[in-house]
Amino acid sequence: MNLYKRIYFGGLLSLCLCLFSISYVEAKSSDKIVSGNNGAIRYVGRTIAHMDGSVSFDWVGTYFETKFTGDRISIQLSETGTSYYNVFVDKKLHKVVKACGTDTIINFVSGVGRGLHNLTIQKRTEGEFGKTTIHKFHLAPSGDLKIEHKTRNRHIEFIGNSLTCGYGVEGKDKNDPFKLETENCNLSFSTIIARYFNADYSLLAHSGLGAVRNYGDSVRVSAITMKDKMLQTFDMSSIEKWNYSSYHPDLVVINLGTNDFSLEPQPYKSEFIKAYKQILTQLREGYGQIPIICIYSCTIPAPVYNYYESLIAEMNDSNIHLIKLNNELLDERYDYGAVWHPNYSGHRKTAMSLIPIISTLMRWEMIEKRVE
Repeated sequence: MNLYKRIYFGGLLSLCLCLFSISYVEAKSSDKIVSGNNGAIRYVGRTIAHMDGSVSFDWVGTYFETKFTGDRISIQLSETGTSYYNVFVDKKLHKVVKACGTDTIINFVSGVGRGLHNLTIQKRTEGEFGKTTIHKFHLAPSGDLKIEHKTRNRHIEFIGNSLTCGYGVEGKDKNDPFKLETENCNLSFSTIIARYFNADYSLLAHSGLGAVRNYGDSVRVSAITMKDKMLQTFDMSSIEKWNYSSYHPDLVVINLGTNDFSLEPQPYKSEFIKAYKQILTQLREGYGQIPIICIYSCTIPAPVYNYYESLIAEMNDSNIHLIKLNNELLDERYDYGAVWHPNYSGHRKTAMSLIPIISTLMRWEMIEKRVE
């Protein structure tokens, strides 16, 4: 059984330390060098391509795919903070790479043989911790990049908070503190759902954010919430506005509200509905009449469910659906990672609750396939 399967099936939610690596390398004169925006590389998520051939992004879950020959790939990049990346070669987890530094060359793939390989590199941590700019790919002298033809004809966009990010998912205990190394969007309910339906995905997610009020804010209405960030190309910059024509998802899944009502002072019903309606209206303006699922989390105080019901009634939109998760969904003994956030088991349960609903709503067939 390969390592990727052991992580999922064996419940090893904390990756072996040997998987986390930061291997700086020196450029070799014999390297084949390819620009970050080369046509053989397929980026999924919100990115900006620059005139010098580099590509920048910061949203958690942004990923890029290609095929390559040669036995190694290093990436010349700049990082504003620290980001962690899952590196998949031929659909198996090859390593987890820590990226930091300015204009550094970091090894992402090595020792895999010189044949043709599939490569997916996924940003597993949030934009709050770092924005990445991919300058160049360094390949072996005999290596090359090949176009990875799109094999997925579905796209789901997830808008959310720490749950969508996979915050603390690899923590061993619910009382563990958060560590950046234990955040892994690839184990979140969002990417689990996308994998089940063989869909591309984009994550607009930031821990602690709400629709109208962010976690721990001293006021009922926060200055910047997800209603504002969803309009941005970068999570951590309001300057570059996103062009909604860049991609068009088939479905949007929103999981917001937990932070709005986690602590006092809680927003008024009218304030919450106004902000959430703005999110829905902006999605309608950007994507048209695609289906939207609004999740009511089991951790939100029960009376607030009426706010969501009123919201849906006011929208009067048959393509907006309210889904309430079961209060007994997660087991306190087994389903939590760091800081009382769901671990992989908890996220699988959430995904398995939503998959049949999505299947019916989207008319996407449920197949004999493990939810992982």
